[in-house]
Amino acid sequence: MASGAGDRGWAERRPVLFPFLLSLFCPALSEQIRYRIPEELPEGSVVGNLAKDLGLSVGELLTRKLRVSSEKPYFTVSAERGELLVGSRLDREQICGKKPVCALEFEAVAERPLNFYHVNVEIEDINDHTPKFMQSSFELQISESTKPEARFILGSAYDADIGTNSLQNYHLSPNDHFLLVNKEKLDGSKYPELVLKMPLDREEQKSYHLTLTALDRGDPPLSSTAQIHVLVTDANDNPPVFSQELYRVGLPENVPPGSTVLQVMATDQDEGVNAEITFSFTESGQITQFDLNSTTGEITIRNTLDFEGVKEYSIVLEAKDGGGMIAQCTVEIEVLDVNDNVPEVIVQSLPALIMEDTSIGTFIALLKIRDKDSGHNGEVICKLEGDVPFKLLTSSKSTYKLVTDGVLDREQTPEYNVTITATDRGKPPLSSSSSITLHIGDVNDNAPVFQQSSYVVHVPENNLPGASLAQVSASDPDLGPNGHVSYSIVASDLEPRALSSYVSVSAQSGVVFAQRAFDHEQLRVFELTLQARDQGSPALSANVSVRVLVGDRNDNAPRVLYPALGPDGSALFDTVPRAAQPGYLVTKVVAVDADSGHNAWLSYHVLQASEPGLFSLGLRTGEVRTARALGDRDAARQRLLVAVRDGGQPPLSATATLLLVFADSLQEVLPDLSDRPAPPDPQAELQFYLVVALALISVLFLLAVILAVALHLRRSSRLSTGGYFQPGLCVKSGPAVTPNYSEGTLPYSYNLCVAHTGKTEFNFLQCNEQLSSGQDILCGDSSGALFPLCNSHESTSHPQAPPNTDWRFSQAQRPGTSGSQNGDETGTWPNNQFDTEMLQAMILASASEAADGSSTLGGGAGTMGLSARYGPQFTLQHVPDYRQNVYIPGSNATLTNAAGKRDGKAPAGGNGNKKKSGKKEKK
Repeated sequence: MASGAGDRGWAERRPVLFPFLLSLFCPALSEQIRYRIPEELPEGSVVGNLAKDLGLSVGELLTRKLRVSSEKPYFTVSAERGELLVGSRLDREQICGKKPVCALEFEAVAERPLNFYHVNVEIEDINDHTPKFMQSSFELQISESTKPEARFILGSAYDADIGTNSLQNYHLSPNDHFLLVNKEKLDGSKYPELVLKMPLDREEQKSYHLTLTALDRGDPPLSSTAQIHVLVTDANDNPPVFSQELYRVGLPENVPPGSTVLQVMATDQDEGVNAEITFSFTESGQITQFDLNSTTGEITIRNTLDFEGVKEYSIVLEAKDGGGMIAQCTVEIEVLDVNDNVPEVIVQSLPALIMEDTSIGTFIALLKIRDKDSGHNGEVICKLEGDVPFKLLTSSKSTYKLVTDGVLDREQTPEYNVTITATDRGKPPLSSSSSITLHIGDVNDNAPVFQQSSYVVHVPENNLPGASLAQVSASDPDLGPNGHVSYSIVASDLEPRALSSYVSVSAQSGVVFAQRAFDHEQLRVFELTLQARDQGSPALSANVSVRVLVGDRNDNAPRVLYPALGPDGSALFDTVPRAAQPGYLVTKVVAVDADSGHNAWLSYHVLQASEPGLFSLGLRTGEVRTARALGDRDAARQRLLVAVRDGGQPPLSATATLLLVFADSLQEVLPDLSDRPAPPDPQAELQFYLVVALALISVLFLLAVILAVALHLRRSSRLSTGGYFQPGLCVKSGPAVTPNYSEGTLPYSYNLCVAHTGKTEFNFLQCNEQLSSGQDILCGDSSGALFPLCNSHESTSHPQAPPNTDWRFSQAQRPGTSGSQNGDETGTWPNNQFDTEMLQAMILASASEAADGSSTLGGGAGTMGLSARYGPQFTLQHVPDYRQNVYIPGSNATLTNAAGKRDGKAPAGGNGNKKKSGKKEKK
């Protein structure tokens, strides 16, 4: 055994020298890596440095995951050094049998990228088997009359080793009568023949004991022995003779059992019992496939032949006559291959997932083809069935590589069932199919896609905060995080800071929520840009535009612009000439609605009228026109209650009160309006009493002071007042309370007073007559009067001046009831008496407001309240100072700007656009 160990050590050193020897054959290495090792190496023994031979560094081993792909785990790869190690027992005789060359072929697999390398490890034989005889002893009967040179075939020994380690020679123990001859069969195996050297004499020696030794040529050689017992029999002159020393026959492996192989023939020239021949197998224990008819010599098949198992049989037959003489022959049976084995497809190194972004030509799996037949019957062609993005590349005679041959798309085809068909070239050809399932792995190659290219959302105004406006939805066909979509707002035409207070979007569901109630009147439309983003790496996204239209609701009632209320909340009035014809435009109700559409479509309706048939109201225009002429029985004062309704559902409305007075001049209107009682107001009465009490106390105090001053200075003062547009009016002593015109349209008072300060802005002629109680509209001093009247000292210093012709009005700017009056373009004073008097009253009121600087009238500065009546183009910017040109009808007094003349300043412009109606209580 020591010699065997030494031989093994020599074999283990050979792989160290083998890479050096292989370096001389570089072209072969490019295709296949070869190693040669002896059999029976212990587990863990190094075969070779596989990583180095493949050109891989040690640092790449972990990432490339170098490993062995084979059916049986004969070899492994060291993860630390990349060395090819023995993984299990290598018994050459068990693996390859009597094959002259025993090689194990397998594939080394490296990942990232996936590559396959063919490795061939040749297993060398060592002398680990001793030649063995099937029988420990043999018995021969040889007649004493047998002539020298007669040959007798002996039983052979069996050695599982090959080459020089197999059986090589037989030796016979030394003797005088026999010698041994080594014979060789067709398969190369050897068998012994015993040759008689000299005649035998039964009377001298009846038997011989010989030792047969079988030897191999291993290092060291191994051997075994068998005993031969030769019996010398009495004379039988003629032995049996076979017709042939060697019989050869070929049989297809698919011959059924019971079929005749051949029939051997033997003859014996003796007679009687000595001529009766019996046939038999010399090694009947080893013959399991055939049967022999001992009488006829017919050989038949007992069991099915298999070319892949045993390709040929060599059988020794003997013929024995009745006298004990024996003759031998050899029968060699060659098994012929037929195409009886279906090709097998063995799939190795199949990955669990193939990523869909795998490039074309990437290795996927290794396929090994096995066909036990030989020749054309064992040549196999493989192909893929169906239209799949893969193809097969021939790697070696029995190995194929499955590689990608097209673009993979998991979203279209998540897996492929690949069928591989292997067909041999036999006649008829045999084929087999093997199916494998290739699962495609997902990569983030699809961006989210919205169901719509854009969204238009209609939301009514006054929505609830937190209400859902719409839901956007995007789909991503990828899997896992690559297909998980989240939503966000990335842009908007709203202010970035205010965006979060208007809308928000759910990141998971894509529902857009309103964060506040929208107002159509403030925000009618806005746009959002929503983004759908997946969770892949890198993440992919898509944007969509969402247009939000805020719908209108009827949430705004109409607002009346004209007629407007006075500063104290009283209604304004309009005058109508008594001679107005039917269709005469009296005024126009102007209203607006902040809503839009039908909600802002206004209609005008008369709710209440003093004379229902006297006026008509335009349904859509709001124009108030006379329906008929004024009759004698019709009241001069008319009241219309107008409702303005919108077109919403339900409709909203507002009301306006029109006070219309039929008069030809303004003087006819004022006394009539002063007699109208004001509606009682308890709160106003209480305030009024408090003010009166405070005023009385103040008056008493002032009287005491005045009296003291009068006594001290010894002079007295006298108050004088002017007439109310009449030449015979006298000044009353004591203050008079300003009337309250609560229901009229003039937002100012006609309170004319006489002051003694000498600083009045306007002067009137001296009053000569007392006012009646019904006409008393004067006050005692200038502090409570809008227009102070002249006293006796100043009345004579300003004679009445003719009208100034320097100021002109165009036809559209001339005052009148409807914005246009008859007259020429020379700018003369209006000829219509009613318009003249009305204009005079308005000028007086505006001038009074400009004098005390406390005007709160509408119409804007510098308009004198005329633009609301006569059009926006009629303003004081077009009108020069005309107060010295205004005369008081029925008197010779003239309005002058005393202060302006004295100080050299222009008079202040008055405000106001309407006349005030109503009546305040006098006290």
